[in-house]
Amino acid sequence: MTPLQGGCLCGAIRYSVDAAISELRACHCTDCQKVTGAGGTVNALVAAKDFRITQGTPNRFTKKADSGRILHRYFCGDCGVSLYSQREITPERVVLRAGTIENAPPMTLTAHIWTKSKRPWSHIDPAASQTPGSPD
Repeated sequence: MTPLQGGCLCGAIRYSVDAAISELRACHCTDCQKVTGAGGTVNALVAAKDFRITQGTPNRFTKKADSGRILHRYFCGDCGVSLYSQREITPERVVLRAGTIENAPPMTLTAHIWTKSKRPWSHIDPAASQTPGSPD
């Protein structure tokens, strides 16, 4: 498998993923809405062991999320692009912003979380799973 490559808009931060990604999850929480200035984020969940920064050092913003858990959000300090996040209690998992993957394989949006705070314009495919709050 060819590693997935990605990075921020200005190119200061680059990463690679050494695992297959086929499913995506959309988050509609109010923090993800603010991070994107849109309806939320679309994410690929990957094992931290399969993810590595290959260039630059992302900035980190830490906040208690709507779930009550501590969430670390990583972004480019130059262009501001949100790259990934990690829950403090699950550092073995990286929640990668799917739009930053440059050689993305075919992926399907299969789940929506925090639907109770989704924006009225957000479309949710009825075939996708929906969780009103944080998933387990």
